[in-house]
Amino acid sequence: MVSWLFWSKRSDSSGSTSPKTPASTPKMSQPSNKPTLTPQFCFNETALRDFLRLSRVAIDDSIIQNLNALITPSRAGFDPSSTAERQTQTPRRRSIDTESCQAFKNNVLFQSWQTRSDVLSYCAGVAVDPEDPDLIAREAESAKDRERVVDERLDPYSGRFFPREARTESLANLIRNERGVEGIIRARTWGLVAERCGDNGVGWEEALDRWRAAQERDQALKQP
Repeated sequence: MVSWLFWSKRSDSSGSTSPKTPASTPKMSQPSNKPTLTPQFCFNETALRDFLRLSRVAIDDSIIQNLNALITPSRAGFDPSSTAERQTQTPRRRSIDTESCQAFKNNVLFQSWQTRSDVLSYCAGVAVDPEDPDLIAREAESAKDRERVVDERLDPYSGRFFPREARTESLANLIRNERGVEGIIRARTWGLVAERCGDNGVGWEEALDRWRAAQERDQALKQP
């Protein structure tokens, strides 16, 4: 019995414990993939809501994790003096370098926002005319103009919204509600991005419009 206790103590003091798993670094989300757009997809309101929800969860609801993933780990190491005194103030969030922020906004954030906008614009076209869902896209060439046309065509007081059946009216109500949700979510997300990346005084609408314009210029240059 004594020998067993002695062996047990030797085992504990030897420190032969399994190695700790290193803390995983945050991973940045990927831009949302656009679903195959058909009238059937839009009229399946559960599928439409699920797409929007999953995209928002991955990009906007996880914006703090996504921004943290852009930070390069510190090389300075741990400073023992940092624990010498009680910290009474909340530590300030680390800022992110401009290049990483811009890459995230261009390649992930704006791309995901635009994908959701494209889906909502297409489904708005389905609500206006299920037989011609590309009507809105033809009425407005740029993505910015499509937003305006969607607002006009779905506004029940504009005189341009003529629901043909119950399902188109239901879809139109859903699109109106989801576009309102988008505005709230994007404003909140942009506030956190501005806090970490630096606030240049540009709102999310203007920043997205600038990105859209740059995308359209790039597409024009690629055309023969």
